[in-house]
Amino acid sequence: MVMASATRLSADDWIAAGYARFHDGGLGGVRVEAIARDLGTTKGSFYHHFADRAALVAAVMDRWSREETDRFTVEADAAADPRERLAVLFRAISQRRMPGEASLYLDAEREGVTDWVRTVTARRVDYVASALVELGIETDEARRRAFAAVGTALGLELLARGGAGPLMVDRGDMVGSLLRALTA
Repeated sequence: MVMASATRLSADDWIAAGYARFHDGGLGGVRVEAIARDLGTTKGSFYHHFADRAALVAAVMDRWSREETDRFTVEADAAADPRERLAVLFRAISQRRMPGEASLYLDAEREGVTDWVRTVTARRVDYVASALVELGIETDEARRRAFAAVGTALGLELLARGGAGPLMVDRGDMVGSLLRALTA
């Protein structure tokens, strides 16, 4: 986990430590006492920066939104052609490892982050759908395909984490198959 000096910890230090716990094990790991131990400090430092755990979780979700959505779309936007944007996007996603996100969709309601999950999922679907519309696919069909593609990308990560990884064909081949199905 993240280690920092106990002196003058910032809110960003707490967010980074919380994000590291979320990244590795989901929001269930984002616990004030555990993060305080990681940082070598007390809970008092936490309450200097945050009203409660929910405020830290919101900050972690904001970082997740930026790092796990914005980062990929910025990379993809470097390509002018919508097919290439989708290829860049899905190649990048297929190479990422974000174990904590796997449980996020299951834990969203209990953790009080359904709005974050809904917003990020909608942004992801909208991004893919807009590229499909550029390729001439009707808007409603593009949205359906985009939703299926986002769900497939998440599902493949879950399968790999659940032990089915050795059964999977090469991830690059899967990205190619997904793109062909998506843009057909």
